[in-house]
Amino acid sequence: MTEDIRKLLEIDRQKLEEINALLLDPGTEIIQQFLEVVNKYGTPSEINRKAKEAASLPHLIDLVRQRCPQYLDDLKWLEDQRDRKAFVNIQEYRRKILGDRADQMSFADDFAVTLEISATQYFPWVITIAKKAIEEKSLMPGRYIRVRKMKEQEEDGDLVAMAAAMQIIGASYVESLDTKGTDGSNIHLGGPETITGYFGGVGQPNDYALKWVDEYLYYYTNYGIRQVLNLNSGTILLGYLLHRLGVDIEFKISVFVGNDNPYAALWTLIGAKLFSRADGSTPLVGFNWSNSVNNQTIELTAQVRKKLNLEDFVRFEHHITETWKSIVRQPYNRRAELIELARKVKNISAKHEGGDPEIEQTRHHPSDILDYFRDKSEIISSGDWDHLLLNFLDKFDATNRTAQALTENGLSFVAAQNLHYYE
Repeated sequence: MTEDIRKLLEIDRQKLEEINALLLDPGTEIIQQFLEVVNKYGTPSEINRKAKEAASLPHLIDLVRQRCPQYLDDLKWLEDQRDRKAFVNIQEYRRKILGDRADQMSFADDFAVTLEISATQYFPWVITIAKKAIEEKSLMPGRYIRVRKMKEQEEDGDLVAMAAAMQIIGASYVESLDTKGTDGSNIHLGGPETITGYFGGVGQPNDYALKWVDEYLYYYTNYGIRQVLNLNSGTILLGYLLHRLGVDIEFKISVFVGNDNPYAALWTLIGAKLFSRADGSTPLVGFNWSNSVNNQTIELTAQVRKKLNLEDFVRFEHHITETWKSIVRQPYNRRAELIELARKVKNISAKHEGGDPEIEQTRHHPSDILDYFRDKSEIISSGDWDHLLLNFLDKFDATNRTAQALTENGLSFVAAQNLHYYE
């Protein structure tokens, strides 16, 4: 009986033709408006060329020299430490954790888990954890999520310093655009304290989806910022369409989108597949799960991802720790579940948004997701700068505890690839 009704799920080719007709019709106003935004920046090939030039390390260093010369020495130091191989290599790290057993063990490199830390708000924090990593022979994460205001960090130079640092250490990173409804356009958001207004995809109302595309293309062509956070079904679709045109955008879906079951995930992945390029690529490179998902949901969706030939393109990003305040019920620590998941599911990342709960609860100022929305000047004037740095160091320590747990269980990880290498 099940097999008989399954056939009813087949999508009629005519329906696909109708969708194509809609997209290609010059009279479809919303598509025309989207194309007009893109055309402001040139053809897709011109846009990519501008972005490639903007992202070159010499160009970024030149911008640092102009806007924040105080960071030049730090970037030079980071390059020097990389070149002299001051950071622990993979084999040394494994021997540190396992002793002589490390040389006899085999590790599941095909299932390597990307070590991810969020939010990496300020460039000096990267230098702080780099020094800590050298001293402790610990690991620099392979992926960094940023939620700092774009205009603020563009003006003080932190944006370009961070972009340069990520190239130097060989890590991926994500920026969060300012067009997300927190400027008063979203009536659900009286301020960050009403952040629940995001749920249901109301983060970018009315014309903000097009503003998001415009903002993305500005930072892409001027600074080579390629990968951004995406938190609304409209801008997810526009990201797919932008990539389909030939613009090499990449995005990760935010936890605020609320993918909390396999069917929500199926819908997201169907969109990625439907608008993928001829080579199978999609701009959806990161898929952040809702904090409420269990391992079964991720495992079931991994089957779908594989059947759609998206396993190598779309990374599942899963919160292992969360900020102590303003986002989840505590204590929250999914490390034990990750160990089981990492044996079965490829291309996942372990995201650390907070320190381990037993550490967080001892802090005078535990991590708080609402801190992401504060101005840098206000953080400094309030005396909270050192508190937020300590919160970030707790996240760094949590990331390394995850790396240790993976290693102890014969599992592998992806750290900053230019710093931590195989002998």
